[in-house]
Amino acid sequence: MTGAVRPDVQQRLRHVKWIGGGSGAGKSTIARHLAARHGLRIYATDDAMLDHARRSTPESAPQLTRFLEMSMDERWLGQTPEAMVDSFHWFRGECFDLVVEDLLTTAAKPGGVIAEGFRLLPHLVRPLLIDPGQAVWLLPTPEFRSAAFDNRGTMWDIPNATSDPRTAQCNLLKRDHLFTERLRREVEGLGLPFVDVHGSLGEDELVNHVAATLGL
Repeated sequence: MTGAVRPDVQQRLRHVKWIGGGSGAGKSTIARHLAARHGLRIYATDDAMLDHARRSTPESAPQLTRFLEMSMDERWLGQTPEAMVDSFHWFRGECFDLVVEDLLTTAAKPGGVIAEGFRLLPHLVRPLLIDPGQAVWLLPTPEFRSAAFDNRGTMWDIPNATSDPRTAQCNLLKRDHLFTERLRREVEGLGLPFVDVHGSLGEDELVNHVAATLGL
């Protein structure tokens, strides 16, 4: 989504709270806690990815089209982590207009909404905010991210689908670290709220911190 955002769009999304951040930061878990505590609905951008891929075109999402045409080895072994983070379609904001389209429909219903997911890039979300306090980004340390994926049992799901799982895993973790650092530069540059997520933060403490940041 590019260009100026109409004020009416900001108003229609005024009841949306945004939780973005790096992979493995606990966004979905925190969103579930806050939704249950405050009676909010959740819009998970991860859950919308397949639908958005179907609704996109090669013209609207060229990097997504390229990604879908690649083999697993081409995706995770044939590129450097730096190239991966630069070319990955969701990291480039492809289909973000469909996120906004979905949210305009969801936000039209009574009650507040929590939108969460790594696809909520700061420079794309900022124009939609009436107040920066509507949003927060969670920035996990590499150690926290690795532990999170390991606890979920998903650490090797993608790497094991390649011919060199260990190299693919290293590439993925490095890519995600680079993406998180890109997010940090963006939120700091835009003056948006963020939370560093590391092992010394308990889950309840993190949930309360995010709730306070979002004014809940």
